[in-house]
Amino acid sequence: MNNLLTAEQMRDQRISSIYLMEKAAHAFVDVFRELYHDRSQSISILCGQGNNGGDGLAIARLLYINGFENISVYLVNFGTNESPDRTKNVKRLAEEQIIPIFITAPSQFENIETDLIIDAVLGSGLNKPFTGKYAALANKVNSLGKRIIAVDVPTGFPSEGAIVKNYKGIRADLVICFQRPKLNFFFPESVVALNQFKVVDIGLEENFILAQPSDWKLITKPTIKTRKNFTHKGIYGHALIVAGNSTTMGAALLAGRACLHTGAGLTTLCLPQSGLIALNATLPEVMALPRNEQLSAKDFAKFTAIAIGPGLGLEVENEVILAQLIVLKKPFVIDADSLTILSKRRDLLDKLPEQTILTPHLKEFDRIFGKHQTWWERVATAIKQAKARRLIIVLKNQYTFVCLPNGEVHINQTGNSGMASGGMGDVLTGIIVGFLAQSYSPADAAKLAVYLHGKAGDELTKKRSIVSASQVADRIPKAIKKMVD
Repeated sequence: MNNLLTAEQMRDQRISSIYLMEKAAHAFVDVFRELYHDRSQSISILCGQGNNGGDGLAIARLLYINGFENISVYLVNFGTNESPDRTKNVKRLAEEQIIPIFITAPSQFENIETDLIIDAVLGSGLNKPFTGKYAALANKVNSLGKRIIAVDVPTGFPSEGAIVKNYKGIRADLVICFQRPKLNFFFPESVVALNQFKVVDIGLEENFILAQPSDWKLITKPTIKTRKNFTHKGIYGHALIVAGNSTTMGAALLAGRACLHTGAGLTTLCLPQSGLIALNATLPEVMALPRNEQLSAKDFAKFTAIAIGPGLGLEVENEVILAQLIVLKKPFVIDADSLTILSKRRDLLDKLPEQTILTPHLKEFDRIFGKHQTWWERVATAIKQAKARRLIIVLKNQYTFVCLPNGEVHINQTGNSGMASGGMGDVLTGIIVGFLAQSYSPADAAKLAVYLHGKAGDELTKKRSIVSASQVADRIPKAIKKMVD
């Protein structure tokens, strides 16, 4: 796991800032050269008066040295203060005979002929509403319709905190950010400011970063236990998935398939009698527990870990089953329709055993915990509820937030938009319960599952743009093998 820090923490580094600028500029230019090979294209670099502007000036000088000679540098002087390191880089730029253009009003950046813009106006130090001349300049830049690459963070974009709906900052096609991504890059509203980001290492001391107090973590490559000789199916647990209804049997089958491929020793689907033919035809390795009114808590007691919800339906009898499973206090995953049941049955929500894993998407989360205006508010509520109720909340999105009872938020980076299709959540539920059955802790099972789920999707989209949930479920063993090797 990697610590994710606030912008203020990242600036608090025990290293010369002018030296750091040079390292950052070199790292930026290395990525730029990989992406843009045409050295004849015209590049306009907008540099503010702070250290982000200093970065931009150093980048301009290094690009020129590397053969990008069609460069125009604009010094945005909307204030009276200038950072000392920006001043030093202005002098260094002069040594390359590059004459900067001073901008004191947004209107001076109109009808600019350029192929590409590098935004180094304002960095991560923005701590007040983005208005005035800077907002007007951002509007001018955006209106040109040119490709924009931002240095560390787009001008006007907050590194953390709620992202306003009426965003007035620069809209970057790419952000090349330093050492760590900004927290807000992982929130859906960030789409108004950036299409993608790349992180470059600028030599900050990793031990120093890891030592900083932070509840925000980045899931890197979780550890999967290797299987030892002479082990058998009984070692790897028995998972039960309560799922499926007359018109949604596919959800149960997807969850069962994912659990099976994740490595649970035994997998049982508790599904309606009408689903037995489909189960036996498609997943002969998975056992069945026909769902009827005669089932009691005793029928569920033998299972190592339990999941409930995919395609289940909202019938009263399913509320009864959920209540029976809660009493068992087994490792437990609640998804889909069972989350909707919880939103209506606060008494059941209040009785959930500690370490229960909830896997809501946006609408399911808001049904349970109330409407939210922003994703920052939503994650804040998830953190609060996970701590207060001692639950694990897997708040699903392109970048999934795993909120733990200790207040930590683990952000998953794997996965892609090609996975945006029905059944993906059912597969994730099957993976989680599969790991729970194998005696992974609930926190580890949740983090490992979201990483593996996304990793399988990433591997599949190397050869196709869209993937199905079935394909992801079938890819799980290969993704595990790559993680173990």
